[in-house]
Amino acid sequence: MMQNKTLPSSQSAQIIQGSIQHAHSHYENFPVASFLLPPDLRQPIALIYHFARQADDFADEGSLSVAQRLHLLGQFKDELDLLQAYIKPQTPFFATLGGMIKRRKLPLAPFYALLDAFSQDVVKTRYENYDEVLDYCQRSANPIGQLLLHLYGAATPANLHYADNVCSALQIINFLQDIALDFEKNEGKKRIYLCQDELEAFGIDETVIASYASKQSQVDERWQGFMHFNLRRVSALLASGKPLGRILQGRIGLEMRMIISGGECIINKISHADGDVFNHRPTLNRWDWLMIFLKALIKR
Repeated sequence: MMQNKTLPSSQSAQIIQGSIQHAHSHYENFPVASFLLPPDLRQPIALIYHFARQADDFADEGSLSVAQRLHLLGQFKDELDLLQAYIKPQTPFFATLGGMIKRRKLPLAPFYALLDAFSQDVVKTRYENYDEVLDYCQRSANPIGQLLLHLYGAATPANLHYADNVCSALQIINFLQDIALDFEKNEGKKRIYLCQDELEAFGIDETVIASYASKQSQVDERWQGFMHFNLRRVSALLASGKPLGRILQGRIGLEMRMIISGGECIINKISHADGDVFNHRPTLNRWDWLMIFLKALIKR
């Protein structure tokens, strides 16, 4: 079996630097490979983020067909298969990623889970209930937290449980803030991550969401009630993972507390707007980031 070969250091460095730049080129409401992290963790996290971001873009961005999107994601899976079999990858990026995975002794299962979730994004546009949403989060978001804990050397069962709750909560917060954006994705199929049974319970159908997204009507009490219900639930889920920010020590703990505080800030902004994310999509400004940082300095 062919063993994976190490790339020349200059090429590997270029790939890592490109991954770091990619990590910071997308707007995020949560820190990504930030300056708070110890220097030796920034590059591995940037590589992980680049993998996830690129695969997510295959599923979401541009005007590719369903078949083309699945083909690109399949190529990423083929590269993982080569890494798993200790065979040299076909691309320089995966050679660099594979070297990092080997050095850091990271599991490959979370990478496969991410690809599975992004492939699901291409073909699945509706979620019947909360269990389906959580199942998606388990593959689309939780693997990132799991990989980070492995990098930190803190992947205990308790910590993994806390991280899963934080990551699922952050994913759902993204769903809530990006309702209008998701509604326009997937070749006009209008992806909706909101629970179909809960929308029905609040008397909301897709024509209502379409009217909000097109700004033809303003949100009403039904929508406000639906959103506040979701905000209370995701706030509780985020809070259930909050102990992780106190357990992790040093700059890693500070980074985690900033991530959690950022999620809380977005929840507060959506709540303050009475759930009207169509006209008031929440974003974090410099003042918000300052407050998030100050809150994160206090272990709470």
